[in-house]
Amino acid sequence: MPQDPRSSRLAAATSPEPWDVLVIGGGASGLGTAVEAATRGHRTLLLEGHDYAKGTSSRSTKLVHGGVRYLAQGNVSLVREALHERGLLRKNAPHLVRDLGFVVPAYEWWAGPFYGIGLKLYDILAGKLNLGSSKYLSREAALERTPTLQPEGLMGGILYFDGQFDDARLAITLLRTLEDHGGVALNYAPVVGLLKEDGRVVGARFRDLETGQEHEVRARAVVNATGVWVDDIRRMEDPAAKPMLSPSQGAHVVVDRRFLPGDSAIMIPRTDDGRVLFAVPWHDHVVIGTTDTAVPGTSFEPRPLEEEIEFILGTAGRYMNPAPTRADVLSAYAGLRPLVSNEKTDGVGSTASLSRDHVIRISPGGLITLTGGKWTTYRRMGEDTVNRAEHLAGLPERLTITPGLHLHGWSEEPREDHWKVYGTDAERIQALSGADIRLHPELPYTEAELRWGVRHEEARTVEDLLARRTRALLLNARASIEAAPRAAAILAEELGKDEAWARAQVQAYRDLAQGYLL
Repeated sequence: MPQDPRSSRLAAATSPEPWDVLVIGGGASGLGTAVEAATRGHRTLLLEGHDYAKGTSSRSTKLVHGGVRYLAQGNVSLVREALHERGLLRKNAPHLVRDLGFVVPAYEWWAGPFYGIGLKLYDILAGKLNLGSSKYLSREAALERTPTLQPEGLMGGILYFDGQFDDARLAITLLRTLEDHGGVALNYAPVVGLLKEDGRVVGARFRDLETGQEHEVRARAVVNATGVWVDDIRRMEDPAAKPMLSPSQGAHVVVDRRFLPGDSAIMIPRTDDGRVLFAVPWHDHVVIGTTDTAVPGTSFEPRPLEEEIEFILGTAGRYMNPAPTRADVLSAYAGLRPLVSNEKTDGVGSTASLSRDHVIRISPGGLITLTGGKWTTYRRMGEDTVNRAEHLAGLPERLTITPGLHLHGWSEEPREDHWKVYGTDAERIQALSGADIRLHPELPYTEAELRWGVRHEEARTVEDLLARRTRALLLNARASIEAAPRAAAILAEELGKDEAWARAQVQAYRDLAQGYLL
């Protein structure tokens, strides 16, 4: 049996020498910050309380985009920055990001010219990093690209281009990139307190969930990048800290590819709640979403509300033929957005109008809190945060190299199968035992991928393997439940656990995955 690699990571994390940068949180913002710090040569430790991208960062609409909706709101600077970052990410992770055409259907005479002008501006803002020029489509051309568009009343459409990606796989790729550059990361290591000296934050205390032991780590700069949970960490320093966030929920449903058989996505520009709705081909399935619902609190397993499901299916049904129904939903998921409240208000009101931009706040004790933003701008968030950390902590101030940094597994090989997300690691995985044994007839994944996830990608639970190392849970929740016993057996074998442990893992996964079924 292979030795559990976690023990060496834990030993490295708890070495007595202080870190230059300690990052709390293993989602998009935390991983981006840690990669930025490590690639500048700073000793970097990242602590994640659950699993990497367990929260918001694995529950997105799967788009690397400038934000067409923010353009409509007049937030040109946010769109320009996001389009720039979209282009960089496309170059730095071509195995994870691909160009995708979006058809905006026009059912009113004014819709084509109106949206066409806006999307030309989108092209212009992208500059040299544009993915492709938008253009008008005739009715026939629109139906050729998206054959399941509702034909009745269709006058034509606009075609524009954005990027698409796999969010949790990008998180794991950033984890591997961090380790490639000498950084250390540990999951299932929640921070339970901050260390302070003379009023300054000088480190953190974390609990190893696998042993129950607590450890202290010291650092010159401490970054709170815990997404919708940043206020919990801020209150560890100052119990009276006013909340920064007003979380909002976005729900999605996943259906079979027959509902969108072409190579293009559909973008519905104006829904009843003022958002845009996307239907996006993803891993040979279709993701439809999203919503924007204010929620009173945070949860590690948010669930789509009944009205969100009705809204998504009702809106999609007006534009897609055949219309997807509840019976067609293979998985339904929700994520929480860390929306930054206006400091002049109490955070009450429409979440659609709150800031999607990232915010960095430094407390009187020197805790650096990064929140807001979105996956597309993860790199820029990390760059801005490390610039502040260097200045604040007296670290050597070094130039960023991440705009041109090839991420782990970088590959331009034009493969279209499910192995593409592993980049150059794919061949090594295919050499493992079980590379030709499918986990389930309705899922593309193999037993070898699970072994790889445990050995090289820090997976510790069946959920880690089926929700984030592979995307089985989101593609087909029921099939993933059926695959769970085999996944647990492989995990137990890799980690040296007994059958009772494996049975408990299966039960825990079944309980979780039931929430993804309607």
